Amino acid sequence: MLTGSVPALRAAWRWLWAVLLLVAATLPARAADDVILVVESYNAEMQWDANYKEALQEGLGKKYRLEYFQMDTKRLPREQHAAMADKAWALYQSLHPALVILGDDAALKLLAQRLGTTGTPVVYLGINNNPREYFDAKVTRNITGVLERPILKRNIALVSELVPHVKRALVLFDTDITSQVVRQETFEGKSRQLIGGTLVELKLVGQWEQWQAEVLKAKDNYDVIFLGLYQALHDGAGKSVNTTDQVARWTAAHAPVPIFGFWDWAVGPDKTIGGLVLYGRDQGKAAAEIALRILAGTPPERIYPVTADRGKFLYSRKQLQRFHLTLPAHIAADASYTD
Repeated sequence: MLTGSVPALRAAWRWLWAVLLLVAATLPARAADDVILVVESYNAEMQWDANYKEALQEGLGKKYRLEYFQMDTKRLPREQHAAMADKAWALYQSLHPALVILGDDAALKLLAQRLGTTGTPVVYLGINNNPREYFDAKVTRNITGVLERPILKRNIALVSELVPHVKRALVLFDTDITSQVVRQETFEGKSRQLIGGTLVELKLVGQWEQWQAEVLKAKDNYDVIFLGLYQALHDGAGKSVNTTDQVARWTAAHAPVPIFGFWDWAVGPDKTIGGLVLYGRDQGKAAAEIALRILAGTPPERIYPVTADRGKFLYSRKQLQRFHLTLPAHIAADASYTD
């Protein structure tokens, strides 16, 4: 017990309280055992995000509370991306989640280094690049996850079975990080490749007006179009144009040649014909399964990254009819339809 004069006692208590506050500040914060932070590279309006988040909620939501942060890197200028990563980091520090899920390349690229210094397990999904480009797996042991491998070449090779005498194909992507990775990883950094007898030209376009021009004149040089990523397109004034998915709808409506897609969200009666596509739900489901293993006690370093899915055939009957195309029997037997 402290004894002495009243002023001395007050000073002693103030000193003791200051020491206790200092000790508390230096102690590691206790993780919120029921909270999982999901950092989206993009935004909630993107169907890809909505699909994988639905699967995450189904797989984890009964036991854990999922908190979301949208980095919005498709619509925001690139010079603002680092600031969004800082905001995501600040939210992580305030929540102290039991686990973090990073959706797509931008989130992993911008946050892997900081999260890798913590004891919090991290699960990524939708990663097109080699994860080693974002962190050193030999040093960072708390990160693993789900790879996304768009089956572009196989999809392009299959088009010759639907479109007779196809010789040249145009593949359109925006200029975002994932598009850059696709060009480097799938097309080996080249803009042209011969795939299954089809000469394929990959164009990365950042401006909406240029995108429109490429579509309208496509018939002069190409037999088919493949719709890649377009969510980062901006108009001449720098404004994002993909607020209501009008890019896909406009492109499909004005395409003078058959137009195909690589992801499920690009297929529909007012979008592309379809193809061998990837699903966001598959990414979310695989990430949730890994998260549950980690939360049950398996260290992340013992879980090797997985590839969620090899693709499924998905088509629009209306778009097939529009271009007078018939699916080969072996594809039709495994295909699903949007309409």
